[in-house]
Amino acid sequence: QAQLVESGGGLVQPGGSLRLSCAASGMFWDYYAIGWFRQAPGKEREAVSCIRTSDGITYYSDSVKGRFTISRDDAKNTLYLQMNSLKPEDTAAYYCACATRGFYSGNWYARRQYDSWGQGTQVTVSS
Repeated sequence: QAQLVESGGGLVQPGGSLRLSCAASGMFWDYYAIGWFRQAPGKEREAVSCIRTSDGITYYSDSVKGRFTISRDDAKNTLYLQMNSLKPEDTAAYYCACATRGFYSGNWYARRQYDSWGQGTQVTVSS
């Protein structure tokens, strides 16, 4: 399994921006996919944005499409999530995750496809 360490969370006002980073222990091409998930209190963990490493295909949830951008720096083995126009409903713990064992049936960005997880970083959007 991979070791993943997130950073960049914090408190931001509505309409503000944050950039999350995820440093990975391995090379991205060792993973089938890597991405960001979030979990708000009392809610299930959900996919926010993911990259399928074989072809670079990206996924964004409808709630963040047009506001968030996922990117990667292969030289640094680091994944980013640029979050703009933040809303209070974006408040959650954000987790970096990767799929190291291939894909099961179903959507490649589904939570169950990802077997390595970081510890998470808190994002709070509030005035």
